[in-house]
Amino acid sequence: MDPTTSGRFRVHDRRPRPTDGDADPSAEFVLVELPETPVDPADPDADEAYDPLYATAEGYEGDLADRIDALDPGTVVDATLAWDDGSARVTELSVVRESRFRFADDVEGMFEAAVEAWQGIRADGEAMGSITTKSTDGEPNGALYLFADGPGTDTFDEVKTGRLPIEPLIERVNDRRADDAPREVFVLRPAAHDFVAVYVVFERDGVLARTVRDTYGLGEGLAAGIDESGGDDAENGGEETENGGEAGNDDDDTDDTNGEGDGEFDITDRL
Repeated sequence: MDPTTSGRFRVHDRRPRPTDGDADPSAEFVLVELPETPVDPADPDADEAYDPLYATAEGYEGDLADRIDALDPGTVVDATLAWDDGSARVTELSVVRESRFRFADDVEGMFEAAVEAWQGIRADGEAMGSITTKSTDGEPNGALYLFADGPGTDTFDEVKTGRLPIEPLIERVNDRRADDAPREVFVLRPAAHDFVAVYVVFERDGVLARTVRDTYGLGEGLAAGIDESGGDDAENGGEETENGGEAGNDDDDTDDTNGEGDGEFDITDRL
């Protein structure tokens, strides 16, 4: 009988299995097992607590195959893995929370709040930092974490493959908001700057999440949200858009959305 592992896991990524010389490698999941109690990011053993593991993403049958095929990066599942000669296969699976991870490399037009925050972090001699972003009505709508990505490092790949754990960042958001609602997490590496942004957006399908998707071509954006609501946003004078995502730090409650625009509309102005 094959040994098994049961627990709660985050689907971190779905990728071709790294192999030597295989022109058509099979697909695998990068999974991160979630501890029963959150681990403090400052704990020296925090990295080991979130070590990634890998399970095949192909070759399933029936209802289990349908559930496997529907898994997106970011989803939290309860699962049982069976091990055979060092390889893991999912034998039982149920979805717990449909959060999403979205990754974009070499992005153009990184939003201003991230760039300004990074400049401040580097001026302080730090390699990472964070700010809370707010909507135009001053409500917190996301936590933006920035990490150095200098020569000789590949922070983007380390995050995507789970080697640099971001689970403690999500847990920190859950603790502060006193809930574990589905989040949308964007991992962005700008082409013109030496940092990687991990943006934990509080509402998975809120205006801010849809705006970021629109801006960086990461899925259905604002237009899809308006279609789903039957055009209510437009009929209400764009109320939801006005309450969308404008990034700022904790100390900046300024609302300058009433100013007159003198150029072409840029969706990144709302980030």
